[in-house]
This record gives sequence, C-alpha cells and structure tokens, in this order.
Amino acid sequence: RRSVLGWIFAGVCVAGLAGGQGPAPEFEQTQADAYTRYELLDPMSQSFRIIYDVTATAPGATHYFNPIRKGSEPTVHRVTDLASGQELRWRIVDAATAAHAGLSRADSDLQYIAVSLARPVPESGEGRIRIDKTYRDPASYRQERRADDGGEELDVIVFERALGVRRNSVVLPHGYELTACNYPSEVAREEDGRIRISFMNRGIGAVPLRVEGRKLSLAPPLMTNRNPNGQLESRPPTNHPQPTSARSDFAPSERAFQDREIVYFMLQPETHSFRLYHDYTESRPGVDRYLNVVRPGSRASSPSALVLDTGERLEVETLQGAAITAKNIDIGEPVTPETEVVVIWFDAVEAGGSKRLRIEETYTDPGRYGFDGDELLWDRSFGRNRNTVLLPAGWYLTRSTIPAVVDEQDGKIRLYFENDRPDVIEVLIRGRRRPVAASATGSR
Repeated sequence: RRSVLGWIFAGVCVAGLAGGQGPAPEFEQTQADAYTRYELLDPMSQSFRIIYDVTATAPGATHYFNPIRKGSEPTVHRVTDLASGQELRWRIVDAATAAHAGLSRADSDLQYIAVSLARPVPESGEGRIRIDKTYRDPASYRQERRADDGGEELDVIVFERALGVRRNSVVLPHGYELTACNYPSEVAREEDGRIRISFMNRGIGAVPLRVEGRKLSLAPPLMTNRNPNGQLESRPPTNHPQPTSARSDFAPSERAFQDREIVYFMLQPETHSFRLYHDYTESRPGVDRYLNVVRPGSRASSPSALVLDTGERLEVETLQGAAITAKNIDIGEPVTPETEVVVIWFDAVEAGGSKRLRIEETYTDPGRYGFDGDELLWDRSFGRNRNTVLLPAGWYLTRSTIPAVVDEQDGKIRLYFENDRPDVIEVLIRGRRRPVAASATGSR
C-alpha cells in the first residue's frame, strides 16, 4: 500500500533546509491514503482551495515534501497533524534547497511545501497530515462564455485538471449547478447547498477530469440532515402523501473520503482460516474502544492492535455472550450466547484529534473458505471501499467474479478490489495448486 513517489528526501529540521549543513542521507519518500478536496472559489479569482490529506509511510521520516504544480500560485493556510489536531511547521522551498535536504530528484522548475512531522514515522506506522492551501491556476479553472440552444449567452465555469491522486472530490461554488462531468462520480449536495462530485480513480493513470457548472438564477433553500455516519448532508424534505418504496432517507457518507482498508492473507485452504489486518481511523471525541463483532459462522483468534500514529500496542480482549453484557458493551444488536466480539481499548480520542488503528486477527470460517474438489474456494462479501486478498503460497488464480487488479507479492498472487459504490460486493475467488515438476534425478 506504500506508493513510491520516486523522490528521495531526508528528515532534517525545517530550520536547516535553507543551508548551512551538509547533504542529508537519502531515502525514498513513500505515502498512502491520499485524498484531495478541491473547493472552487469565485470564478473571477481563477482560484480553488485544496484540502489534501496524505499519510507519510517511510519509517523514520521526520518531514514530508509536497510538490507545487507548475503554473499554480500557492497560498498555504495551515498544515495539521491529524492525530493530535495540532498545527505543524512548514516552509515553501525551492528545488535546490529540497535537493540539499536529500530530495535528489527534485525538479528544478518546482517548489515544495516542506512539512515538519509531529513525530518520526514509527516502524510499521505512519504520519497523517492535512495541507490546507489555495491555488490560483487559470489553466485549471476558468470561466467561458457560451450560447445555449436558444442563442442566449451564458457563463460556464470549467475545472479541467489531471488528477493523479486515487481519491478526489470537487465542490462547485455556492449557487452553481453541475452541468457536465466526464468521469463517473458520486454527486451530493452539501450542508451549505454547494454541489460536490467525488470519485475513486480505479485506473492506472491520472484522471483527465473536466467538470462544468452554471450559475442558478435563484439558489435553492438550504435543508440539512445528518446521515447514519454522523455527517451532515443536504436533501429535500421527505414528505410523501402516499406510501413510497423509494429510499428517501438514504444518505451515505462520501465513499471516496472513507479511509478504511482491509487486507486478507489466506492460509492453506484445509485450515479454513485467513489472517487479516484492518486499518481504521477513529475521530469521534471521547471514544475509547473499537468493537469488531465476529460474523456468525466465523471464529476469531490471535487478535492484536496498534496505533499507527505512534506504534503503541493496545489492550485487546475477546468476549462472548454474557461477558459482553457484563461489561455493559453495546454492540448495536441483540447479544446471544453465541455472539462474539473483539474489543480494542485505547485512550479516549481528544477533541480535534484522531487515532489511526491497525487491527489484526485470524478468522476461521469453514462456510466461506475451503476446498471445492481440488480447487480453493473463497466466498465473502466486502463492505469496505478498498480490499486486498493474497492467495496462499503455492496457489494460482483461476477465477475472480468481481474485477480486481492482480499482481504478485513475495511469490503470492494478490488481488485488489476497489468499490466506489455505497454497497457490498460479493467476491468469489477460485484457485488451483501450482504443479510441482517431478524430479529428473535418476531418469533416463
């Protein structure tokens, strides 16, 4: 999950970036979980606000370098450590200064936002930051004058930009309607009435995004509601004089913004077991636990958890039936003698901060994973937007009913499933054991 940017940098204090020290040791800058939100400002300004969430993943890194795109005039408002909510130090540096700090492949035509991380990235951990900035970029955001079908002249706004980040959203200015979007996207009306498109890039290159909008003659009245995930979304009132089967209360959270990720490591099929880890961000103030309710028919074992922000190992316990009730733990459903839940305890989340958790465990599920004749068979539903499955050692893939990106990791076949829709995908995987060539020793 760590994407190598191809840039080399060193962790040195920001104060030392301007010079006065020898070149710093080099290592590869890596990152994960990037999400970008573009908020289009007044069209006459040709400017847009960018809220960029990114995770530094190179162990030991103390800084993160964010390149400023050519042709953009940047104004940086704030850089935040997402774990603590505290503001971080930053500076805009030129390529020579970045190269002196270890960014040996720094583009001589670029500038960089050099961010001092709140703490060195822990081994097997990460450093999460948010960069809040505004770009003025006439090539990406402009207003055009066009004639409609009746010959009337209209002003149309155009946002046109190649987006290489995997998860993105674009928010139109207040009072504008969406008239065109060339990439399949989720559309939603935000709390303040602005229209948002968002998408997950499922391809292998940058999305050449083009979004167009037009000013409404009269902005619609603002109506807000809080969706089941606690986020505010706008939608019209659900006052139906007649019974309706339409999902009038269906208001899912933005799929592209969701940052849960799960990786499954299949063990040999005769065990009916797989190891997994699940990365999850908790941002609700006061929350001090994570509950993993084990699916019926499955059994969880060897659970562990850590805070990725700090590397801290957490207390974990598995409770069943009456033990759940005795600890007054609400799992959101009735507790039966067979109910099993894995509880991860941590210090309560402070206001303005968050915790990025990695939860690991082994699942045994004979009903969903095992043999079908001489084939491996996996049949499981995925509710997350990003899911990875690794086949056991010695097996090759023969079927995947849901489209996946396939590659190889340490000799194991890996499948990556990305679901940009607010629903569940039913994943069925088949595989066969790789044939082993008979030894030619002694043959004639």
